[in-house]
Amino acid sequence: MIRNLACRMALATVLLASTAPMALAQGGQTAGAQTVSVQPDRREVGALVFDGIPAIPAELKPQLQRYRNARSASFQDWTADGGMLISTRFGETVQIHRVAAPGADRRQLTFFAEPVGGATALPGSDRYAYSRDSGGAEYFQIYVAGPDGAETALTEAGTRNQGLRVSHDGRLAVWSQVRPGQATYEIVAADPSQPGERRVMYSGDGLWQPADISQDGRSILLTKYNSIQDSELWVLDVASGQVREIRPSDTPVSYGDALFGPDARSVIATSDEGSDFRGLVEISLADGAVTPLTEGLNWDVASVELSDDGRVLAYVTNEDGYSKLHLRDLRTRRALPQPELPTGVVGGIKFSPDGRSLAINMSTPRSSGDVWTWDVAGGGLTRWTESEVGPIDASTFVIPELVRFDSFDGLSVPAFIYRAPSASGRAPVVIDIHGGPEGQSRPGFNTTYQQWIADLGATVIVPNVRGSTGYGKRYVSLDNGPLRQDSVKDIGALLDWIATQPDLDPERVVVHGGSYGGFMVLASMAAYADRLAGGVDIVGISNFVSFLENTEGYRRDLRRAEYGDERDPAMRAIFDQISPLNLTDQMTSPLLVIQGANDPRVPRSEAEQIVTAVRGHGRPVWYLLAMDEGHGFRKKSNADAQAEVTNLFLRDVFDLPPISAPTGAQ
Repeated sequence: MIRNLACRMALATVLLASTAPMALAQGGQTAGAQTVSVQPDRREVGALVFDGIPAIPAELKPQLQRYRNARSASFQDWTADGGMLISTRFGETVQIHRVAAPGADRRQLTFFAEPVGGATALPGSDRYAYSRDSGGAEYFQIYVAGPDGAETALTEAGTRNQGLRVSHDGRLAVWSQVRPGQATYEIVAADPSQPGERRVMYSGDGLWQPADISQDGRSILLTKYNSIQDSELWVLDVASGQVREIRPSDTPVSYGDALFGPDARSVIATSDEGSDFRGLVEISLADGAVTPLTEGLNWDVASVELSDDGRVLAYVTNEDGYSKLHLRDLRTRRALPQPELPTGVVGGIKFSPDGRSLAINMSTPRSSGDVWTWDVAGGGLTRWTESEVGPIDASTFVIPELVRFDSFDGLSVPAFIYRAPSASGRAPVVIDIHGGPEGQSRPGFNTTYQQWIADLGATVIVPNVRGSTGYGKRYVSLDNGPLRQDSVKDIGALLDWIATQPDLDPERVVVHGGSYGGFMVLASMAAYADRLAGGVDIVGISNFVSFLENTEGYRRDLRRAEYGDERDPAMRAIFDQISPLNLTDQMTSPLLVIQGANDPRVPRSEAEQIVTAVRGHGRPVWYLLAMDEGHGFRKKSNADAQAEVTNLFLRDVFDLPPISAPTGAQ
């Protein structure tokens, strides 16, 4: 199904060699006795490298921009004067803003070329802390700034820092730090007013992070993440530096959100101990006894917050991908009035310091993401921000339908389907596969899907294949280690389901995905080449051996826990069988590869070896590389270029009417 794309690639120079076969990247195979080397056009535009990609028609850019200017507001923290810190984008990158009151202007506080991460207000002052990296390398530094914007580094240069927590009096900040190439994490502390005086409170192998600081500042709650199904809770005594594990277990337990209970005598956490799902429990710090706070719940508790006075508990459940907010009096265990939220996804919650208001981040398929507050006592819902969706009518956006299809072994696999409005003929399909693999696609706001529906007439299907979170620990374990290929078979079952739908065209299906979803794209293109019109691989894994050998050291063992250990000969043999780099002779459909040069998770080499190998078979590959990005494009101009290239690619493989030829060079 090469169609128009093959015609475009025919313009490239194709050299045939009947001599020795081309040697591919590590872990790969040889191309065969006759090697085809495609030398495509390559051009650089700013930080972007367009390799084998035709010039973008001038008419396409304004068409896409209608959908490229939606903004959202993400709640970060309450300020001391009752306002909020939020993150939003008004230019090239996301920055921190302050909102003084509901509906008030967003006053920008940070002005950097690089995106700014989460922000934390420092209690009792007008200062705040935030994180920022450079070029998408994810070596985040934490800074402290005030109203004048002058920043001071809180963290050590050259390290990766995350998980900042600040004490209630604002005098103690703690975070997790790791050094390049290392798997040992350190818990570091400092007084934000004296950021140069850092001290290491604890050091240990594995992903250690602070989860909370007790109100008296004497104890720090730590989490140790071993894998999606195995984590631990520990308490660090600030004065002595001693740590002790809370409720040790010989059986792996997965903890999520965790915080100190009233008077730091207990810990409230999400836990799957004794259950297929993460419920909410209270664990006594005196004897480890567990008191369930949610019973008979067959969905995960996704997040939890407790008011500063320890009275009101708020938590969010993830019910088939949809969020539901609950409030409860912790002392009486009685349910409290709670808001009737629109159907969608709650991205975060936090009580105000006085406990009277609960901040709620909410997005829906027709709302890009805004901040609301709930009056805990009075019961009113107040909107603080109202984000623009661009020059389009959001009421026309398609609401996804939740469906299920049976896989090869009878497993029921959930998926959200955004059906294109009825038109003549059967609609082309984009299957978008999430990353992780311990992730979940949920029905939030997505202008990319809406643009594909409106401009390409495509239906978008977003499956949560086995290994996804949100459906219990059994479901999340079904793709571990040697079972990896079973998740690819789920895509095969989805292709079978598509063929039964009278409004969908099984001859025009494209797989699209990022990170682990990129692996799924490549693996599907090898397994189902005759059933796919093309694939879009974004920062995807092409060879598990080279990926595990080259991913950053601070995350290597964590990925081995999920995928398997390439140092084990038996597991390495499985990797050799299933890695897409070794299956490129089976990939016959057009491929678009998108990569950030500074990606610390899935290195650039993963993209370039698959591009080289597929082109070695004489097959078309478009390759878009951003020199100033990492694991995904975060700068607007780069993300816009990605959307333009993806749209042009989809138009080609879907055999849609072409856009007029470009009037000049890009």
